[in-house]
Amino acid sequence: MRGRSVGTAVVLGTALGIALTGCGVPSTGVIGAGEPASGPTRGMRLYYASADGLRGVPVLDRKVEDLNGVLKLLGQDPPPPEQNGGLTSLVHLGGYSATGTGTHVTVHIDGPYTEAEHDQGTGQVVCTLARAQSVLEPKVRSDDVEVTLRPSGSAVLGPYRCAEFLSR
Repeated sequence: MRGRSVGTAVVLGTALGIALTGCGVPSTGVIGAGEPASGPTRGMRLYYASADGLRGVPVLDRKVEDLNGVLKLLGQDPPPPEQNGGLTSLVHLGGYSATGTGTHVTVHIDGPYTEAEHDQGTGQVVCTLARAQSVLEPKVRSDDVEVTLRPSGSAVLGPYRCAEFLSR
């Protein structure tokens, strides 16, 4: 019986040794692959205000149909996890109509616009619509989109680019 145990141990040891050496492909060591991926991400994001500035939150559960639908989402409170993380929406538009062509987006607002030109609420609108326009027109980069706000009875605001609000 002792001979059989030794034989089994030798067979198991040989099998383990073969398994550990792989399938004949020699080890290559570490291969440099360059810098990590960077640059703008694709996909829809809603931008919310926080104590640290604007933060983009991916929209994973809804399809972007048009700019007006995106503004409607932005006018709602952020989802609970984002609220718990200190994010809020400062966007309170009455009636509005948003249109976009290429790198230009215009928002017609019914009534006056009460936010300051470069506050986080305006930044939320600009950054969210810039991202939405790049999703709706994939050849357009969100960094290139200019958003103009046209409140009725008030001066035109913009055009603005999202970067003006993110660098604060």
